[in-house]
Amino acid sequence: MNRIFGRGKPKGPPPNLTDCIGNVDSRAESVDKKIARLDAELVKYKDQMKKMRDGPSKNMVKQKAMRVLKQKRMYEGQRDQLMQQSFNMEQANYTIQTLKDTKTTVDAMKIGAKEMKKAYKNVKIDQIEDLHDQLEDMMEDANEVQEALSRSYGTPDIDEDDLEAELDALGDELLLDNDSSYLDEASSAPAIPEGTPGERSTNRDGVLVDEFGLPQIPAS
Repeated sequence: MNRIFGRGKPKGPPPNLTDCIGNVDSRAESVDKKIARLDAELVKYKDQMKKMRDGPSKNMVKQKAMRVLKQKRMYEGQRDQLMQQSFNMEQANYTIQTLKDTKTTVDAMKIGAKEMKKAYKNVKIDQIEDLHDQLEDMMEDANEVQEALSRSYGTPDIDEDDLEAELDALGDELLLDNDSSYLDEASSAPAIPEGTPGERSTNRDGVLVDEFGLPQIPAS
């Protein structure tokens, strides 16, 4: 049967938007190149027309320029259509990819929810509360052990009245040690005599004093 009717060609992979976008963009680039060549021809014809006088030759060049300009307009229309097609396919491709990503995200969330439920089954609240109570009891026991270790042994019993009397006496001794009244008396003592012996001088009140600063006894 294959010899009579032949064998059908194997079907290729179905077209996708990414390949279609690439083909359309390639066609648009080809049209852009044609438009660039036509622009170069228009510039050449325009320069020729500037150098020519009015007449049949200039009109002929002008007709060529008009024909090239029409071709350029046609190619520009084709390019705009191709660019619009490419844009529409890109938008469609973006929407499709977004939907695929959304589906992937939802599937991952479902798997995560199943794993969470499975893991939560192995967690028992009663066991956690019992463990917490055990830890709390152990902390209390540790505090009691620390208090027992910090107790003092062999401390003699001392009467509090004796301690208060000793404290009061200690305060009086400290006051006596800090008493500086004798310094005030020393500072109020007479100053060291100045001047030479036999020199007559007076104090603040105008009384004659000797070389030691003492009032002189008047001679009888």
